[in-house]
Amino acid sequence: MQSKAPKVSAYMAELPQERRVALAKLRALCRRSLKGCEECMAYGMPAYKSGTDVVVAFASQKQHISLYVLQYDVLNRHRKSLSGCTIGKGCIRYSRPEHIDFDSIADLLRDVAKSTSEPC
Repeated sequence: MQSKAPKVSAYMAELPQERRVALAKLRALCRRSLKGCEECMAYGMPAYKSGTDVVVAFASQKQHISLYVLQYDVLNRHRKSLSGCTIGKGCIRYSRPEHIDFDSIADLLRDVAKSTSEPC
C-alpha cells in the first residue's frame, strides 16, 4: 500500500506501533550507510536517491516489511547471508519485524554505498 505522506518523518508517524521500531532502525541504518544519498519519498515509500536514481527503499506492507535494493548485483552477492525472509529480484520481504537481521542489512547497505553499478 502506497502512502501519501509527503516526508519520511510523516510516513514513520503513520506506521503501526509494532512495526515503527523496526522501520526506525532500518531508516537509521540507511541514513548512516548511504552517505551522499538523498532521503525522500518515492513511489509512496521512504527511498534513498543517488543523483536521480533510487537505490534503496523500504515499506511497511500489509503482510510484510519490504526492503528494495535496486542494484541487483549487490543484492545477489548478499542473498546467502540474508535469513528470515523471502527474496525476489530486487525486494527483500520480512513477514515479521523480529525476523529482520539488521547486521546483514548493514553489510548489504555498505555494499550499496560502494557500488558503481547502475540501479535497475
